[in-house]
Amino acid sequence: MPSPATLLPFMHDVGQCDRALRELSLMWRMIESSTKMVCAEEAAAILPTMASTRRHFDRLEGELVASLVREKAAKVLRELGTKAQYVIDILVRNLYERTADVGFLATDPQLCAFVAGSGGTRAEVRERLRAYRSKYTVYEEILLLAPDGAVLAQIDDASPVQASSDPIVAQALQRDGFVQAFRASDLRPGRRHALLYARRMLHPATGQPVGVLCLCFRFEEEMAGIFRSHRDPAARYNMLLLDDANRCIASADEDWIPVGATVPVNRQGSDAVFMFRGRQYFCSTVAAQGYQGYAGPAGWQGQVMVPLDVAFQNDVQDGPDTLDAALREGLLAHAQSFSPPLHEILSAAETIRRVVWNGQVMTAGRRDGSARLQAVLEQISETGSRSNELFASSIRDLYATVLGSSLRDSEFVSHLLVDLLDRNLYERADDCRWWALTPLLRQALGRDADSLPAVTQTLQYINDLYTVYTRILVHDAEGTIVAQSQRADVAPLDLAAARIAPEMLERVAALRDEQGYVVSPFEPTPLYDGQPTYVYHAAIRSEDGMRVVGGIALVFDAAREFTAMLRDGLAGKPETSAFFVDRAGRIVASTDPARPPGSRLEIAPELLALDNGLSASRLVAHDGAYAIMGCTASSGYREFKVSDGYRDDIVAVVCERFGPVLARQRAQAAGVTLQGAADRRNNAHEFATFFCGGALVALDIAQVREARPASALTRMRIGCPERALGILRLDRGGQEQSVWVFDLGSLVCGRPSVLAANSQVVVVEHEGQAIGLLADELHAVSSYGEGQLSPTPFAAQHRLVRGIIRANGGACLVQLLDTACLFHVLRGTEPVPEILRLDDEEPLLLAA
Repeated sequence: MPSPATLLPFMHDVGQCDRALRELSLMWRMIESSTKMVCAEEAAAILPTMASTRRHFDRLEGELVASLVREKAAKVLRELGTKAQYVIDILVRNLYERTADVGFLATDPQLCAFVAGSGGTRAEVRERLRAYRSKYTVYEEILLLAPDGAVLAQIDDASPVQASSDPIVAQALQRDGFVQAFRASDLRPGRRHALLYARRMLHPATGQPVGVLCLCFRFEEEMAGIFRSHRDPAARYNMLLLDDANRCIASADEDWIPVGATVPVNRQGSDAVFMFRGRQYFCSTVAAQGYQGYAGPAGWQGQVMVPLDVAFQNDVQDGPDTLDAALREGLLAHAQSFSPPLHEILSAAETIRRVVWNGQVMTAGRRDGSARLQAVLEQISETGSRSNELFASSIRDLYATVLGSSLRDSEFVSHLLVDLLDRNLYERADDCRWWALTPLLRQALGRDADSLPAVTQTLQYINDLYTVYTRILVHDAEGTIVAQSQRADVAPLDLAAARIAPEMLERVAALRDEQGYVVSPFEPTPLYDGQPTYVYHAAIRSEDGMRVVGGIALVFDAAREFTAMLRDGLAGKPETSAFFVDRAGRIVASTDPARPPGSRLEIAPELLALDNGLSASRLVAHDGAYAIMGCTASSGYREFKVSDGYRDDIVAVVCERFGPVLARQRAQAAGVTLQGAADRRNNAHEFATFFCGGALVALDIAQVREARPASALTRMRIGCPERALGILRLDRGGQEQSVWVFDLGSLVCGRPSVLAANSQVVVVEHEGQAIGLLADELHAVSSYGEGQLSPTPFAAQHRLVRGIIRANGGACLVQLLDTACLFHVLRGTEPVPEILRLDDEEPLLLAA
């Protein structure tokens, strides 16, 4: 990755943070230098702590800024890579269907007879080709050509072609398979390029090549739709399709990067900066993953480019601050799993907070008459508070970047998934309508029952080509199934028992023309072995088109195809599951074995009610784990689910799990600021505050020695006093001292504490004895006047909470613990205090 100095000028928010950190770093250096110059003797005891604070601050300053830069850059690069992959993969999946279309249509008996000169008129063939295009609207032109390139029939009257010299004709005649080409072609005069799919056509009697079928794909229209669906609303980046020479063949914004331009590429997905036409860019270049063995046109690549000067603008931090606070803080405890840099910064910030806190503890209560020393102590306290606030703010920004990236990524993936679903099912609606026009089916149901064996053979030929269906059925007007095909891995239906459901039969009979189709609800059906799926129906009409004589039913293999879609979209992403659900939350498809189709997914109602085409994401608790859930509501594809009268909204859901929900949430020391404290140089009492069991508690500063990280605790299971967790070894003037560490949380809230990465041990002294108290998080050292201290309203000789500190004008109540009572209880000479809760948030503990 480029150095932070290279990217920092483009990240204005990080630049502000960097300047503030530098100012504070300078302040720490000035305090240390001033102390050495003006009161070195008086401050001899605290100078080592000041030096340690400054060193920790300098290290954290560099790490924090570098992490902010890295995470913001990584967020942009991940988005570019995801979008580039979608550009090429969505297109390749679409073009795969075209290879099947040209192969099937080139064997159409009516078309082959016409090309061979043995039947049909040009007008009849043009009508049939137009009927095909009216279903498969992805084609702009269909042509039938003689071996010499003469055009025998075409459907685009606005672009007449008499003959073609395009090499695709000769290439198709020479091979048994499809041929694709993308270039300027005389088959599409006046176009800068055309995407063509061709296949040879054989004589019905001799099997010899007699012509070529050519399908012309609506390439520019398709690419515009992909770009419109997946591009950045703020238009910061441009989406491109490149050929094998890195030339742009489609651009989301041709005024910015025109078709024909050669651009720098980044196939390795590196974080390098690229120069293009005088601007610095991040870019990502991705080749197709391939689909069903089809890789797309040779060398085609998806690419997304963003200029550095706009890459980090409009970077809306809709992460932590808009999410549930408890979930937000709980997830942060798992930072090591989803963002190691964030975890390292959190650990470093805890270290410097502890160093500052210890420095404040060490200097508290010193009133030796030195005005110079008192000024230094005030500066240490003030600068320490400012440092904590700035680090907390910077960590929130870093968290917002990391979490925001995951939130957006979940939306991107869900958008891709629902896009794949709509595009796939669009093809199913086309298939059923086109196959219903097969002349053999119309003849068999209309007047020639003896041809039913040939119908079965035709259905099997189709099913062998289109394996997304478990079976294809033809039924008469009464719903009796008269012919069927099935995949090799599927058992045949018992035709004597199977019938088309009456409600579906009624809907098929009501179809007004050949453009109509109906789809069964997604529900269990005997046609799919009792499992839920969609069945696509179209009417088969008499040869004169005047009446419905039956229908065709395509049984979609929902379990296999939908699961494959979901898994392909996730691309092996760990700890992530994906679902298709309906508007009621009923699961249509799932990668989670515990949530099969037909069951319900727990999901917020507002996510199920998303407007079509919109995406949203949330931080949720899912299966006892913190998870990010991204959703997108389907919006259809082309006319499918848009203007064809069919409605079946599906919501794609992506759920990424990060770690188990914590029984007790992480405290937020930086989020609680105590105001209205007294001036320490006046007659005021000083207290050390920290979090325990989620509550803010205080101890008299005179009885606090220091804080140490809980990671230094040595756990012991044998020989421990009650509530003791282990021992902590301290260095006292070169002499090692060990103290018992007790679980204060079990007293404060009545349940064992959770030992987390940010847990601390507060060492306290009483009557020459020392113990350690496990704390959730350190807070501050502050001074309060007599008027801010109140005794507890409950009298007891050895109460654990001996008073209340009314901070922030009484809006924040801090529980003041009685150190003597605490020592007596933990040493076993006093009964354990019973829990007394004044409200649900602040438990107070009094002796029994």
